[in-house]
Amino acid sequence: MKLTWTTTTLELAEPLRISRSVMSRRDAVRIGIEHGGPRGWGEAVSSAFLGLPTPRILHHLAGVRPALERLPDPETAWEDPAATAWPGLPAGVRAALEAALLDLVGKRAGRPAHELLGAPQAPAAATARTIGIVPPVQAAAQAARLALAGFTVLKVKAGSPDPAEDLARVEAVRAGAPGASLLLDPNGAWSERRALELLPRFHALGVTAVEQPVAPGSHETLARVAKESPVPVIADEDAVTHEDAAALAGQVHGINVKLAKCGGVRAALRIHETLRGSGTELMLGCLTASSLGIAPAVHFADRARWVDLDGHLLLAADPWTGIGGADGTVRPSGRAGLGVRPAPAEAAR
Repeated sequence: MKLTWTTTTLELAEPLRISRSVMSRRDAVRIGIEHGGPRGWGEAVSSAFLGLPTPRILHHLAGVRPALERLPDPETAWEDPAATAWPGLPAGVRAALEAALLDLVGKRAGRPAHELLGAPQAPAAATARTIGIVPPVQAAAQAARLALAGFTVLKVKAGSPDPAEDLARVEAVRAGAPGASLLLDPNGAWSERRALELLPRFHALGVTAVEQPVAPGSHETLARVAKESPVPVIADEDAVTHEDAAALAGQVHGINVKLAKCGGVRAALRIHETLRGSGTELMLGCLTASSLGIAPAVHFADRARWVDLDGHLLLAADPWTGIGGADGTVRPSGRAGLGVRPAPAEAAR
């Protein structure tokens, strides 16, 4: 097998402000694995929060290349996790390599990835669409536009220094899209006391679930908030590894699994199995990425209660295509592997 990679920059259509940062662009490292003609693709995106700058991604790809290229074929690499158990590999890099292998194995077998993951029918899932920390008038306009496009789930970012601003934003989104289900995401901006004071007020505005209301670092604090909250509480920043998910199972209402956090599709499916029967349900989330980076999660989106796979929809220009989402629903294309292709403008380069 041959491993190659290329770095590009993904520009957002507009800056995304959340409680801890503002982002307008990020690097994407496109990873290719070739064997006998077909090539599988995966994507690793840089993330300051996850401690994964672009140089670190490239360093680890260079380090793992000799071992990967010694493997006899992609099927061996995919079917035997021990063959790719490279110690010290960051979760985001592991997830991208695994995605490229899954894409390649699917292409060689002529089967879409969801079949290889045990889902005979192609999933189709309503995805949330994120509205950042913006003024209420802008939030209402965005919500109305997204509802008209077909979105039935909207995620509103929160965590402004003045909670009144967050309440006004949610109220504006509700007015702009009265039929939408609302998720709230403060990204860990609140104290336990503030969360318990505010969540009933957001519940009254129609919020149906909240992600990571309190600062990460204490599963016990998050569990206490979940016990008292009038809306389901979903762990995100507090749920990075399988061990985190196992510790929180039964203590919170949901776990937000992102492939770049947990290490890929197989790790995500393991978390799903761990949660089964615990009363804690799966949410599938993502980083801002292209359709290539989002695609692996789309292929098992039927396992999730909440789906938030809109990272590609935030881009000014998505260099890949094949998972939809502009109408509020993500779905595989039906083609073999991950089912994505370079967008026409990218393919013409």
